[in-house]
Amino acid sequence: MAEQPGRRTAPNIYSIAAHRGFADALVAGLTPRYSEEGFGLARLTLLLPSRRTMRAVTEAFVRASDGSGLLLPRMAVVGDLDLDETLGPLLDPMGSGAQIPPAADPTLRWLRLAELLGEELGSTAPSMPALLRMARGVARSIDRLAIEDIAFHDLLSDRVLALRPELAEHWQESLALFLRVHARWSAERDARGEIDAPERRNRLLAHAARRWEESLPQRPIVAAGVTSASPAVAQLLRSIAFAPAGAVILPDLDLTLDASIWDSLGVAGAPTEPGDPPFSRDDHVTHPQYHLKLLLNRMGIAREEVRAWHRSGEGAAPPERSRAISNLFLPPEASAAWVDLPAGERRLSGVRLMESATPEEEAQAIALLIREAVAEPERRVALITPDRSLATRVVGHLARWNIIADDSAGRPLSETTAGRVLLLLADCMAERFAPVALLALLGHPLVDPWQDRAAWLDEVRRLDQILRGPRPMPGLTGVGAAIAGARKANPSLERWWPRVAELLAPIDGLSSDATFEVLIATLCEVGTILCGPALWGQADGRALATFVEDMSKAARLAGTRLDPTDAAAVLRDAMVEVAVRPPWGGHPRVAIYGLIEARMQRADLVICAAMHEGSWPSSPAPDPLLAPAVLRVLGVPGADFRVGLAAHDLAAALGAPQVVLSHSARDAQGPVIASRFLLRIRAMLGPNLLKTHREERAVELARRIDRATPVEPSARPRPRPSAEQRRVDISATALDRLRGDPFAFYANSILGLSRLDPLDAEPSPAWLGTMTHGVLEQWHKDGDPPGELEARATAAVDRLGVHPFMRATWLPRLLRGLAWMEQATARMAGEGRRPVAIECSGSMKAGGVTINGKADRIDQLSDGTLAIIDYKTGKPPSNKRVEQGFSLQLGVLGLIADAGGFEGVRGKPERFEYWSLARNDKSDTGFGALTEPIPENGKRSGIRRAEFLSETRRFLDDAIARWIAGDEPFVARLNPDLPNFGDYDQLMRLDEWQARGDDGGQGSNS
Repeated sequence: MAEQPGRRTAPNIYSIAAHRGFADALVAGLTPRYSEEGFGLARLTLLLPSRRTMRAVTEAFVRASDGSGLLLPRMAVVGDLDLDETLGPLLDPMGSGAQIPPAADPTLRWLRLAELLGEELGSTAPSMPALLRMARGVARSIDRLAIEDIAFHDLLSDRVLALRPELAEHWQESLALFLRVHARWSAERDARGEIDAPERRNRLLAHAARRWEESLPQRPIVAAGVTSASPAVAQLLRSIAFAPAGAVILPDLDLTLDASIWDSLGVAGAPTEPGDPPFSRDDHVTHPQYHLKLLLNRMGIAREEVRAWHRSGEGAAPPERSRAISNLFLPPEASAAWVDLPAGERRLSGVRLMESATPEEEAQAIALLIREAVAEPERRVALITPDRSLATRVVGHLARWNIIADDSAGRPLSETTAGRVLLLLADCMAERFAPVALLALLGHPLVDPWQDRAAWLDEVRRLDQILRGPRPMPGLTGVGAAIAGARKANPSLERWWPRVAELLAPIDGLSSDATFEVLIATLCEVGTILCGPALWGQADGRALATFVEDMSKAARLAGTRLDPTDAAAVLRDAMVEVAVRPPWGGHPRVAIYGLIEARMQRADLVICAAMHEGSWPSSPAPDPLLAPAVLRVLGVPGADFRVGLAAHDLAAALGAPQVVLSHSARDAQGPVIASRFLLRIRAMLGPNLLKTHREERAVELARRIDRATPVEPSARPRPRPSAEQRRVDISATALDRLRGDPFAFYANSILGLSRLDPLDAEPSPAWLGTMTHGVLEQWHKDGDPPGELEARATAAVDRLGVHPFMRATWLPRLLRGLAWMEQATARMAGEGRRPVAIECSGSMKAGGVTINGKADRIDQLSDGTLAIIDYKTGKPPSNKRVEQGFSLQLGVLGLIADAGGFEGVRGKPERFEYWSLARNDKSDTGFGALTEPIPENGKRSGIRRAEFLSETRRFLDDAIARWIAGDEPFVARLNPDLPNFGDYDQLMRLDEWQARGDDGGQGSNS
């Protein structure tokens, strides 16, 4: 291409329409324009926005080469700050005349901003994790201003100061706080001779622009796909556009848009009158062409000067798709023209709309579309979605067909295998080895300190069983005490745990004023001991190593101190910001992109997914410290500016040959609203055209692919075990279960199944009862010392670390109930009544079956007879249930006592009492009551006290004869009106037969 002696009088600037596919169209035009004999494109310098675009353009060159040799142009990256990318080495002219200070470490800045915020807020400062979140917002605000080339003194201009009184009070306070912190950080940064990264980028770009203006480049330079509208980028692009061998190529600038509509987008940084704000409230910043208009205005170039990239003779008329896309995104006022548009200018041929019921159904349908597309040779397919959870679902579904799809947006470091190790260690440190965090750490797939994974997991499972229920005492010693105090000794676990505790000891009990650097180093040390080289060996491990190194260095320089309880939250927030992208291994024709990653990529089928409000476009997030009015005066685009970028991303995606726009009717939280872009498409198409643009087949296949063959609902269980299996012991409490719900007895006593308590469970009524029994047992054994019962109960609650809310809710009630119990015990002792057995176990034989029971307390009355007592933390059973034989615990214990089954207890049981700690307005303390289900005269129950033991024996013999010695089936919920036990509802498949009103007919005998 001929070189010109001086600068151009008109800019050399082009646009590639959306329907052409940017990378392929770019390569198709570069080759005839800039190739030289013997050199190909090697003399060309190609400036691109990001490394991903560089890869896409390289692939386009390979496709265009047809397998022949090719010299590629020299490619450089301008840097996309949205992708955390910096300038390529070509545009970083250090050592070539540019005296530009180095950039400040962003991690160090983050930590120092948090310290400065804490100092400025003083006593009102929140916790360190909250300060660091605020610091991240301050850092983003600083960068946002720097990108727009707004200096600190601009914040103190007359325009901003005049605006302050009009702001709400909280905006005034936020602005003042931002100014103070910004000023202190700037002074600290300047003292080190550094500048912030965006400011350095601006200076580097400005230096390159000046160099190319002063010394015209003799070799061609092309900037392609760069759409950042920052002033520094705009000036660089302007210098390239006017260079003799330069050119700027914009993506998807709509050259066919009517001039009136282009003007209606707003001033876009070019006010008509001097002194007017650069942005107006009437600007249509959500339009996909707005940021391109802003860029052209800042370049000082009119849209009329932009030419189409295709060469002459390739066709002047725009294709139907591009015209329809242009009509689709008309501003609200101009969209009234849809009514008069002919069908040919509204039709989006090759574009289909897909609506699913749920995100899971949407992911399955998308996977089916991808599976179908890759079955065609050389066909490429791309999924574009801002919803990372949906992308993960699609990846999982594609694995069904051995299609390995990589999500190029990556995963946050906090969700990777290696990152989870560090976070779990931090959780253990913060929560003092609470069961959930501890077991999650020990069961992590990388944790294997002794290279015997199977044996290690066996011990972890044993520890899991020990730690179920309420949380043990904090720290490693608390876990050790729980193991030692387990009901059943476990020698192998008792040998294993001390060795594990020794490995974890460095993170137990760290100082609350430790430095952040020490915390990170300790976590890494323990992580390496637990996992070995596997922690750092893969891509996520290498990313973790880089993260730890950067964080440790910044923490050392900043001198940040952090409470160990805050480390997990701080690390999690920081690691979320680090994306770990797959290095290799994905399917060559399947790509999954985020919105930014998808820019200028190519595919034959593009699926745009999760298209609902809040996702695409995302909800605009206003600046947390700078009011919108302040930003508008300063010349910073508002929060809705990113809505326009999302619209531009969609417009680019719509240029693919085949497009599917997908959304679900609801997400994980509830119903959602379809994206405003989808609503515009539906409105523009109209009801008739909309019918031809629906994708329903993939959704139907998604609903059918996992549809199982209908299974007959289960009948009511009626298991009939063998006579040998039936011969089991009966406990005093199990008799009620046997008569009320035989299946529950069968599952518990014959099958030996019992419910596992959840980990770190909140104290349940059963736990409260067990704790209270233990306190009362020790109190009685110590001789009922007066005034100590409440103190003992409080100490027991403290030892178990009950949640403060639970403690405040029921501890006062418990203490008042125990105060009544202490009073009642003292009063009865004065009447000659004394306890003779506390938490005493006994047994007897009945019908050849052993009956076991444990009495909470047995008192001997002054006449030598016995009183059987059962403690209740809640309300006792009703007299009616006792009379009907469904609450027979007291009676069975009385039978055992009458048979001499309790060691050291002699006498005739005459009284049967419930001592309840529940509310009782008649009590002096407001809690506690003594009730007798079988009073002496039998007026309330119909059974006289003297008849209670014989009636209990009759019920017991009947149960033994029917279920233990007999052949009667163990019917589920035999007496459905009784309060159910609930532990075995799923096992008996209750929901399948109860709703049908199964009366226990034939049922299942399994």
